[in-house]
Amino acid sequence: MYPDSLKNLIECFKYFPGVGEKTAERMAFAVLSFDDEKADFLADSIQNAKKNIHTCPKCHNLTDKEECDICTNGLRDQTTLCVVEDPKSVFLFEKLGMYNGLYHVLDGLISPLDGIGPEDIGLDQLLDRIKEGNFKEIILAVKPSIEGETTSLYIKKILEGLDITVSKIASGVPMGADMEYIDPMTLQRALLDRKNIE
Repeated sequence: MYPDSLKNLIECFKYFPGVGEKTAERMAFAVLSFDDEKADFLADSIQNAKKNIHTCPKCHNLTDKEECDICTNGLRDQTTLCVVEDPKSVFLFEKLGMYNGLYHVLDGLISPLDGIGPEDIGLDQLLDRIKEGNFKEIILAVKPSIEGETTSLYIKKILEGLDITVSKIASGVPMGADMEYIDPMTLQRALLDRKNIE
């Protein structure tokens, strides 16, 4: 059987989503083939990411600064706010390079079956931010699922009475799809064809 240190390394790689025994073994043996510099860089990168990455106090995106680069960029459109369910979605939209507004990252989606209510995903912080800001449009860019629809309708409801357009990305995004698996062209089209929520 494997030496303990190699066995532990394999077990660590199995923590990653989608990584089973075989893939974890391949990754562990790959690490053993690294020279010292590359192995140290990998170890340091993991430690630095854990130590330095935190959520931006304004938008809840990931950053290693006091506030993220998007929130501190005065050239971005301060009147449009794109609401997403997790930081990965921010990076997806930023890769497209065709949205220039601000973001707000929720802590997941409303899911009554899982015991997750509006108070669990940070909607009070979103509402405070919208009231303090000068937003004219809120774009809801959450996955098209029961949870996504529930969250979108709830946000629309709590924003009633404010003079703000609430839209959501178009349904070129398949129902139940995870945002990270949607190809860039579909995501771009969905953002361009966004619809007001009735």
